[in-house]
Amino acid sequence: MADAFASPRMADPVLTVNHVTMRFGGLVAVNDLSFRVGRGDITALIGPNGAGKTTVFNCITGFYKPTEGMMTLRHRDGAEFLLEQLPGYAVNRRAHVARTFQNIRLFTGMTVLENLLVAQHNPLMLASGFTIAGLLGLPSYRRAETAAVEKAKAWLERIHLMHRADDPAGALPYGDQRRLEIARAMCTDPVLLCLDEPAAGLNPRESLLLNDLLRAIRDDHDTSVLLIEHDMSVVMEISDHVVVLDYGTKIADGTPAEIQSDQSVIAAYLGVEDDEVEQVEAEVGV
Repeated sequence: MADAFASPRMADPVLTVNHVTMRFGGLVAVNDLSFRVGRGDITALIGPNGAGKTTVFNCITGFYKPTEGMMTLRHRDGAEFLLEQLPGYAVNRRAHVARTFQNIRLFTGMTVLENLLVAQHNPLMLASGFTIAGLLGLPSYRRAETAAVEKAKAWLERIHLMHRADDPAGALPYGDQRRLEIARAMCTDPVLLCLDEPAAGLNPRESLLLNDLLRAIRDDHDTSVLLIEHDMSVVMEISDHVVVLDYGTKIADGTPAEIQSDQSVIAAYLGVEDDEVEQVEAEVGV
């Protein structure tokens, strides 16, 4: 397999994970994991169930503190953040890492538009002087509020939900809720967007809309994407780079084409040993 760090974007990674291990008592959920997320790339983190993918996400986004290792996020201006040393809230506020979850976590009783405004709570609170300027209706707060509404509307246009802006988020179809959750994360202006199984439960049409949205995020915004995904059609269609885990250990790291033909990956997904792969492939006519 080619050197996974050889591309120009890998030479300036947005995220570098170095020798990260996560233990829960005697259980090693992630074992000495190292990989990079190229700036401007869509990177997929894949593997069989129980491979440790969500644990890696929880470490990167501040829900867990790894037992060992370093996770360095670099902004384009040269600012660096050691994610494992930041308080959980600061991973988003200071380092600008945003995430979605495997189970949708919208505010279902709020409107579609309000969900995107909630994501901009921090800058609005600063502009309000922590409520005083907002209560007085000062021009600085009104400008910030107008900007927040315009950003929310722009994202609603991008995900084709402007016509549902005043509807409760919980009334949206499942696929629309998925895209709304991604738009809400994007309203925080992330440098790195982490998506946990964004295609789960989507029909083919919704998967195509998701693919278009993720490509637009990569191409039109200064945001890199790291996603966990079981839908291999999505992974192979949109990913620039794929990292494969099995039982908490990295077993492959490369382009989608390289991963697709990697014997250790095939073995992990088939649940067989490497030396059985050729026999299984022959039996199914591969």
